[in-house]
Amino acid sequence: MLEQAETRGNAVISVAESDGVGGYCFTAGVWRTHGIPEAVVVGLPDQMATVLLDAYVDRAATGELFEPGMLYDDFFEGMSLTFEHVAKPHYPAFFGSAFLLYPDGDFPAVQIIVPTPDGHWPWDADAPEGFGRWQPILTESGALES
Repeated sequence: MLEQAETRGNAVISVAESDGVGGYCFTAGVWRTHGIPEAVVVGLPDQMATVLLDAYVDRAATGELFEPGMLYDDFFEGMSLTFEHVAKPHYPAFFGSAFLLYPDGDFPAVQIIVPTPDGHWPWDADAPEGFGRWQPILTESGALES
């Protein structure tokens, strides 16, 4: 991870699903290299999550701003996504190895949240059963805050 962060400017780390929570991928090194928040996406297949995180890094590193709570329709065709700030208590569980780069845990982080293929968000009352657990919202309250 450290070598990849040095040579690419960031690393993308994948973690397998566990206890009903979807697998997740996160960046490590983009705060140090580009001055943009680290990012995590939960519940997407690794390959799709990596493409999404790389697109986020490429766009944010060239100055594009992503506002939590706003919808973005131009990452994947036919799919919206949104961003939310990640609360510090979630850092150890969802950015564990990033602490090799930031021993004090002093970095900003965002979660990229995606709906189901048919457009249901984790917080929707009609979302598939268990979707909110599969893709938890990593805010202090566990709900959207932006």
